[in-house]
This record gives sequence, structure tokens and C-alpha cells, in this order.
Amino acid sequence: MLRFAAATAAAALLAGAAHAKTIAVEPGPDAQERLQIALLDARPGDVVQLAAGRYELTDGLSLDVDDVTVKGAGPDATVLSFKGQKGAGEGLLITSDRVTVRDLAVEDTRGDGVKAKGSDEISFLNLRVEWTGGPNEKNGAYGVYPVSSTNVLVDKVVVRGASDAGIYVGQSKNIVVKRSVAEFNVAGIEIENSYNADVFDNVATRNAGGILVFDLPNLPQMGGHSTRVFRNKVVQNDTPNFAPKGNIVANVPTGTGVMVMANRNVHVFENEIDGNQSSAVMLVSYTEAFDDKSYNPLPRDIVVRDNRLGRNGWDPQFDGGKMLALIGGGAVPPVLWDGVATFNGGEPARIRLVDGPVMNLQLPGPGQLDKAKPKVAPTWGDAALPEPEPVVLPQRQIDLGA
Repeated sequence: MLRFAAATAAAALLAGAAHAKTIAVEPGPDAQERLQIALLDARPGDVVQLAAGRYELTDGLSLDVDDVTVKGAGPDATVLSFKGQKGAGEGLLITSDRVTVRDLAVEDTRGDGVKAKGSDEISFLNLRVEWTGGPNEKNGAYGVYPVSSTNVLVDKVVVRGASDAGIYVGQSKNIVVKRSVAEFNVAGIEIENSYNADVFDNVATRNAGGILVFDLPNLPQMGGHSTRVFRNKVVQNDTPNFAPKGNIVANVPTGTGVMVMANRNVHVFENEIDGNQSSAVMLVSYTEAFDDKSYNPLPRDIVVRDNRLGRNGWDPQFDGGKMLALIGGGAVPPVLWDGVATFNGGEPARIRLVDGPVMNLQLPGPGQLDKAKPKVAPTWGDAALPEPEPVVLPQRQIDLGA
């Protein structure tokens, strides 16, 4: 019976592939309707091919068909402009599996640029998402935004002007973000409440903060862990923070290179981190009030090693930063840890900081953090903090990202 079911499924896939077609769409006065109809009419295996040109769109687009590729003629040739968008939603919303969006640009959405929700094997390749008026709190929050998804590939993507994070992966599993550029956003790249992520060979520059790895309370997926941040250029993040008030990233100091907050098993290594006025690397706890009993607000099992650290921390833009710079001889040391080491009497956070010098603030634990427990110093030397396993995507995505 199982063999029969597998054979039937394989036959269905082959039949779908045999009938796959290319649906061609060109710009024009009725591009909104023709493009949305193409996305609605697509069948598994189809390619929705967008010709070069500028598509003036007034509403968001959606795709809910599996195994579809949406392909343009290049991010400078095929431009989906949402400057006239009437609603507040995203530019393109994807809620299906094994979808690839590639070789096009999305501009000036009122909401997020390209969003995938609940998708498996979602791939973003050679895209540009941009708010052409530059940094502004009224821009959409996220440029490329997969959430609650698995097997996520972000490759050769450029995002500019997001009022939260340019490339944001939230509550997802098995993630690769590579060879991309995030600039002039509040956060360049953010991995939040996610499991197993590799972030490498990217450039994060001219943002308020370069690369963030966060975990937040009261979300459907908790306990973010196992992220590797390596071989990135995190340089000159100097754009004043323009996030709307109340957003968590509004608290990210301008000039932050890499920030890890309340996440577990994060390894930051072999990056170039230079020209960030507040700090090269910040390890901080979540200090807002929360009622989620499953939440641990401390960064723990963190390794920072073998990074190329340039000039950072000379003009820190956070409370008490100027005093810390004076203590540090004119600049905040490259690695700044708040020093909050225990929560609710649990095991001490293990922090291995090979790069240095390091400043351990030994904070008493504001909010609900454990004030009574003694602080522990960072763990030095060959601590038993093994690196997360490399992320391996399905073969289809490996081929796409080759």
C-alpha cells in the first residue's frame, strides 16, 4: 500500500511537470490584473515570467500555488513599483511550498516587500527590495520576510530602507542567508525565534544595526537556537535608527555591528566588523516585562571568535555609553556583554569570548532577571561549546544557490 501511494504521488508529480508551462506577463496599464491572474492560474511546475519593464501596481499580489517560479529579467530590469499602492499590505504574499521568486525588484510597498508565511522550500534569489525615498519610519517594516517557514534560502538579495529589518527570518527552521546586501535599514539582517540558521558572505552596511539574532517572548515559536554568523562584512553601520516608536528594534543603538539577545547557541566568527560607532559585538538580555514562563531572556552558549575587528565603539549611542568609552580609553571594547549570567536560579549562561578586549558590565539584572545570583565571568579558552551543524537545504534549493 505504501509503495502504491508513493508511486501514485510520483506519477502525479511527473504528470504535473509534463504540463508545466511558462506564463508570460508584460508591463502595461492593466498589469495589476494580468499579473494577479497569472499567479492565480499558475499550476505546479509553472514559471510566471515577467518581462523587463516597470509594473505600476496599486494593490498587493498573492501566490498560493505550490511549485511555482516567479521570474523577472533582473532586479534592475523588471521592477514592481507599489508607489501607488492603496492598501497597507505587502507587495507579494506567498503561502505555498517550493516557490522561487527571482530576478526582479520590488519598490515602495506600503507594508512588507516580499513575505512568505507557512512555506516550505521558499527561495528568494537575485532580488532587490527598496524604498526609494531612503530611510523613513513610514517605510514598510521588512524587505524580504519569510515567517513560520522551513527550508528558507535568501541568496543575492539587496534590501534598502526597511523601517525594521531588511532581511528578516522569523519563527522559521533551516535557514540560509548568503551573498546578500542590506543597507540603509534599521536592522540589516535579523534572525528571530528561529532554529538552525547560517548567515554568511553577506554585507551589512549603513544600517542602524548590522546583524541581529534575537529571541522574543509570547510568539508561536520560542527558544531560538543554533545560528552561525560568519564571513560577513559588518561595516559602517551609521544610519540613525528610524524605527517607529514601540518597535523592539527602535532600541538598537545606531552603530551596532552584531547584536545577540536572548538566543542560544549562536557562533559569531570570521567576520569583518569595522566602523560601527557603538560596538562591534553586543550580547544583551531582554529586559522588558514578560509573562511567558517558557522564555529565557539571556543570551547563552555564545561564541565570538576569530573576527577581524577594526575601529568600533568610539561614539556609543546608548545610555552610559560615553562613560564606558572613557573607561575603555576612548572607545567601548570590541565585545560588550551585559554580564547577566543566570535567570530564575538556572544554570549560568556560558559565553566564550575569544576576541577582545571584552567589557563585562556585570549588570544586576533589571526587570525580571535574577538579581540575587552571583555573576560569572565569560568562559575563556577551549570551552565545550560545539559549533552548530551546517544547514543543509533540500537538493532543489542547493542547485538554485550553487
